[in-house]
Amino acid sequence: MWRVKSLDAILATAEKKSLHRSLGPIQLTLLGIGAIIGTGIFVLTASAAQKAGPGMMVSFVIAGAVCAVAALCYSELAAMAPVSGSAYTYTYAVMGELLAWTVGWALILEYAVAASAVSVGWSGYVLGLIEQGLGFDFPDLLSAGPTWSMHGFIPTPDFSAGIVNIPAIIVALLVTGLLMLGTTESARVNAILVAIKVAALTVFIIITLPVIKSGHLSPFAPNGLFGQYSGMGIVGAAASIFFAYVGFDAVSTAAEETKNPQRNVPIGLIGSLAICTVFYLLVALGAAGAIGAQPVLGAAGEAVQPGSPAFVAACALPANADRLVCSNEALAHVLRVVGHPQIGNALGTAALLALPSVILMMIYGQTRIFFVMARDGLLPEGLTKIHPKWKTPYIVTAATGIAVAIAGALFPVGQLADISNSGTLFAFFMVSIAVMVLRVKDPNRRRPFRTPLLWVFAPLSAFGCAFLFWNLPHDAKMVLPIWGGVGLLIYFAYGYRKSHVGRGLIEVHETDGDAPPPPVPPIQ
Repeated sequence: MWRVKSLDAILATAEKKSLHRSLGPIQLTLLGIGAIIGTGIFVLTASAAQKAGPGMMVSFVIAGAVCAVAALCYSELAAMAPVSGSAYTYTYAVMGELLAWTVGWALILEYAVAASAVSVGWSGYVLGLIEQGLGFDFPDLLSAGPTWSMHGFIPTPDFSAGIVNIPAIIVALLVTGLLMLGTTESARVNAILVAIKVAALTVFIIITLPVIKSGHLSPFAPNGLFGQYSGMGIVGAAASIFFAYVGFDAVSTAAEETKNPQRNVPIGLIGSLAICTVFYLLVALGAAGAIGAQPVLGAAGEAVQPGSPAFVAACALPANADRLVCSNEALAHVLRVVGHPQIGNALGTAALLALPSVILMMIYGQTRIFFVMARDGLLPEGLTKIHPKWKTPYIVTAATGIAVAIAGALFPVGQLADISNSGTLFAFFMVSIAVMVLRVKDPNRRRPFRTPLLWVFAPLSAFGCAFLFWNLPHDAKMVLPIWGGVGLLIYFAYGYRKSHVGRGLIEVHETDGDAPPPPVPPIQ
């Protein structure tokens, strides 16, 4: 189970089963921005404010800094091994099959739960448009899932605030249907959606920055640096906000479809991250300074987690109706409060149009991870069976979409984001270790992109990922080992015996036409 699939074998497989290389640096950067800017900034701003108050701006800096050093580690490995599979493939090449399996299994958790979180975020904006723009009062019990609390090791739902999130189910299943039919984002459509999201955030910044009041920024950190308990305070908010940066992994996943990946992948990774960080800081400042970002308190005056029953009860009070932290469509809500309801509705429309593209990329990303793991024999090849007419892995896509819809129907966006972060942070941690191990094991291999100050940045990345994971809410931290335990049972029951590397099979057997289509075809 410690067997390694060498980089030479991985590259040989990729060349034999190569996808068309067509993406340039601008397309990759747009792909990264398109995947990064989504529910994180449009929705999680409210959740971050409940945890950190105006101090969420520092949280964005912390999360962005961890992502920056992780991106540098990703860049070296992605340039050396421009193949699909992302962190899973890198770990397989450096640290062996067992750890590669755990990373791939964690990436499945990341992509699926992230898609669910974006579905819930989309739901908040579409319901806001329905209620504010059309004047129709959508039933509360059908617009949100239950709130959850832990009694020992048993999660217990509270259905007083909602039963099921119908819009989240609808958008998840619609996107899944498009992917099954073979409809993928074109670079032109992706560029348009990126432009819509960037334009919406730019308008928000232009409107809110002039009306900032310094009094709204005080107290700056009402819950302190670490908060009273796990997941709160500035650091706890940073652990949650990490979700807002996760999309840059999609750039690495697309390495196999990239022209001159040694140059273009690092440009796409770091460029998209830098652009999004500037936007996030300005949006957070505008939101907090325009209407305030102070958290609501529980009945006894205590700090409460966003999405908890006590938080829902506090937000139900008339005095808290206009608080930023209680909004399911934070940015549109801010614009309405400062006197621009129509522009707020327009921003909600932008989110309505653009967020499904993020859901598509996340579900697509999971099917790609499944595909690569099945290509290595660790999962049954039948899972990625290609539909004879649609030419897509329809079985795994349908299963993924149903799971995404169920999670979106039953959980709030903040909890889903934290769960997704647990898988993401583990994968990034392993990449940080892998790049150091490979420098020692294979120092002479050509590295088109070398992580600068590797022995500073890679340890910082590993420590930062572990630090943010430790500061996630307790329930989110517990999901990863439970999910990992289930994955290990599957690995030892099936993957350990069926592994192509374990059986001495280096080549793959699918024809080139069986590979899923690239996520972003070239602009013609």
